Amino acid sequence: MAGEENEELSLDEGATAGGGKKKLIIIIVAVVLLLGGGAAAYFLLFSGDSAEASADQTSEQQTSSEVEGENSGAASYVAMPRPFVFNVMDGKRDRLVQIKVQLLVRGTTNETLAKKHIPLLEGTLVRIFGAATVGQLRSPEGKDQLREYALKALNESTKKLEGKELIDTVLFTGFVLQ
Repeated sequence: MAGEENEELSLDEGATAGGGKKKLIIIIVAVVLLLGGGAAAYFLLFSGDSAEASADQTSEQQTSSEVEGENSGAASYVAMPRPFVFNVMDGKRDRLVQIKVQLLVRGTTNETLAKKHIPLLEGTLVRIFGAATVGQLRSPEGKDQLREYALKALNESTKKLEGKELIDTVLFTGFVLQ
């Protein structure tokens, strides 16, 4: 009997030792995962600072080049605040048109003046777009022609007020015809 108790006791110790090894392995795996996660978080969070610093340097370079570009005619874009939405008759059916427009200007003074005269520019574009036909709006050639008309009309309007043509190009950044 005493021999049987010793065998049972040694079996229980082996089971406890096996369970302790499993716990130890789980703890080691958890520590490794936490360290790996911590290292990944560190690299993700702190490597962004160098990217932000390089972005700050890039924006500083752009700002200095814009000041220099005022004399050289650097291109900038003036977005119309709202898309132009209007109806066009197609036979007996009305078609809905939405056009988003940006204007390419050269130099910071032209950009400032164009932003100052946005209501005038919008009114001119509404007049030009309202005269468009469905055939003109459907074809690429018609859209190019519409851009040219818009450019001429915009520059005529700004020439009357400011004494010079401000707009270099009219860009359609969004165009929907339904």
